[in-house]
Amino acid sequence: MKTIKILATILIFVCNTAFAQNNEDAKALVREGVQLNDQGKYAEAIEKYNQALKMDPGNIYADFELAYTLFISGKGTDGIPYLKKVIAANTSLTAGAYDLLGTIYDKDNQKDKAIEAYNAGIKANPGYQRLYYNLGIVYSRYKQYAEAEKCAIEAIKLDPKHASSQRMYALVNFHQNKRVPALLGFCSFILLEPNTVRSTEAYNNIQHILQGGVLKNSNGGTTITLSPKDNTETTSQNLGISMSVISGQQKKLTGVDLLEYELKSIFTITGELSQKKTDKGFFDKFYADYFYKLAQSNNMPAFTRSINAGTPDNAAWIADHPQYMNDLYMWIRATERSVN
Repeated sequence: MKTIKILATILIFVCNTAFAQNNEDAKALVREGVQLNDQGKYAEAIEKYNQALKMDPGNIYADFELAYTLFISGKGTDGIPYLKKVIAANTSLTAGAYDLLGTIYDKDNQKDKAIEAYNAGIKANPGYQRLYYNLGIVYSRYKQYAEAEKCAIEAIKLDPKHASSQRMYALVNFHQNKRVPALLGFCSFILLEPNTVRSTEAYNNIQHILQGGVLKNSNGGTTITLSPKDNTETTSQNLGISMSVISGQQKKLTGVDLLEYELKSIFTITGELSQKKTDKGFFDKFYADYFYKLAQSNNMPAFTRSINAGTPDNAAWIADHPQYMNDLYMWIRATERSVN
């Protein structure tokens, strides 16, 4: 009997050792696959992941990385079964798997399945920021701008420095003719992402808002969707823009001086309206109050030039006024923004 027990113990030890070795070998293969993926060698990466899964069929990291590589190599739908395995395992990878699953469905023009995947991911992990952002992208693409705005707000609450979420917030508000939230959103986005193609586009949208323009679709038609909630507040805010522009023109201001005056006036009017509220929403706390503080500071000249820093005149001014720019940066770092 003792001999049998000893043999059984040895057998268990050998099997466990072999299993542990397989696990380590599988992990090493996954790491190699990730490196190959980063080098754009997708076929070789996929082979490594498949080898890892043969050694360790329960390796959900291999499943996830395989699905991701299939997606970026143009075979996203082939990765769906692997993502479902990851989701079923209910681990820290679950939210990321739902996010990738939603993205695959979205790219495959399966809108409803994409929305379902993102919402399921949010239910599983409400703190996973990219789920809200990507869900908002889907809603925006299908012109469901009010839903997209809600997603953008949740994404910003989770990561206030995520530039793309603030850009989405600005765009979907512009599409709803909510011009002040759009304008402040574009200003905030540029602070996070200056001197890029997207920041130039955002600056042009700011000018478009000030000039009373609307977003156009590829056919030249308007893309504005007037919300049932296009209420008195929105009307008042839009009127505030018009009043600020007219006032600046009456003062014979031009160029950067006119822009500075317009922005400061809009920030002030919006901030004063926010200060009167007893029940502030996200826009009031995160945008209106913040830019009201900026309007009351000495940093408006630097701010106005920084949002269009690529022009020769503004670039020259910025180079000649380093202290002004440093004061603006210090103000940005020191000034808190409330998201709740």
